[in-house]
Amino acid sequence: MAGTTHRAPLILTPDEREQLETLSQSRTASKRETERAKILLRYSEGKTIQAIHQELGLSRPTIYKCIDKALAAGVAVGLQDKFHRPKEPEITEEAKSWVVSLACTKPKDHGLAAELWTLSALAQFIHAHAEEAGFPRLSHIPRMTLWRILDAANIKSPRIRYYLKQRNPDFNRKMAEILMLYQEVNLQNEARALPGETPPGRIGSAERKPGGEAIGNTALEHEYVNSGIMFILAALDLHTGEVIANVEERHRSQEFISLLRHIDDHYPREAVIRIVLDNHSAHISRETMAYLATRPNRFEYVHAPKNGSWLNLVETAFSKMARTFLRHIRVASEQELKDRILKGIAEWNADPVVFRWSNFDLGLK
Repeated sequence: MAGTTHRAPLILTPDEREQLETLSQSRTASKRETERAKILLRYSEGKTIQAIHQELGLSRPTIYKCIDKALAAGVAVGLQDKFHRPKEPEITEEAKSWVVSLACTKPKDHGLAAELWTLSALAQFIHAHAEEAGFPRLSHIPRMTLWRILDAANIKSPRIRYYLKQRNPDFNRKMAEILMLYQEVNLQNEARALPGETPPGRIGSAERKPGGEAIGNTALEHEYVNSGIMFILAALDLHTGEVIANVEERHRSQEFISLLRHIDDHYPREAVIRIVLDNHSAHISRETMAYLATRPNRFEYVHAPKNGSWLNLVETAFSKMARTFLRHIRVASEQELKDRILKGIAEWNADPVVFRWSNFDLGLK
């Protein structure tokens, strides 16, 4: 990315410009943030990389990285440090999928007396059978690591009666950002009902302020389906209630990029797509950022706070899917499972429901 010679212009909304100007003059923000704010301001004004280099005294690679991130995923990402994975994870996605699929069976299916797993019993069984299953790293997996794998897949054993609470200093700020986004969507949806109003999320809205209008707002996340090793990667359109989804065997960067392509094809070319999502590594990996760089000013990330996945409205959609067509599903193959899930989503989209937070939920009574 840093080696490219031609870059798209960076178009800022008035709010983004005000944010960058305030941050560039801040005495309390970190030095890196103020430097990046100055870079983005100058680049948005049409200044060349050479001019920014001479004016700020920063290296060209630093300037390139900041601009490329902002063009790929929005100004907020351009101000942040890029995700770095120091090494390949010791527990692979395949190993995690084996653990989750095992947790979705009953101990009696494996010759044990119990009907339900406890965390200790499941860990003991994994320790004894991981080697023969082809996952030697799991032979000594700690119970807390096992709990995290199950929790990420939303597997809640009836015998596990505790939860982990971790304080997040940025929780309130990020929560407020997401709730204000939902309030904005609520106001836009109410305006849609007025005669003569242009529905939000359409070309007319984008033409009024190219690159600055919130069009095709989506809430994004993934959900594990416990019959077979399949993932639903889905986007919920907050204006229409429509679900855009792929069903995959894995959840890596390439599957996430495939979903982004699906979303990209779904909306008008002029649209800016704001996506609410968590901090899964696939969302901010090198491969994903490279793809986003090919679609400058197209996607804008809004990250949910850690331990705040309940703030993402797509979780409501997944809950409804579980109650309507996912629960107790019985299939003979993974392909049949995939077909059934896609059929359920098609039925959903035939009569979509717009999800919204009430004023009480938003704290805006």
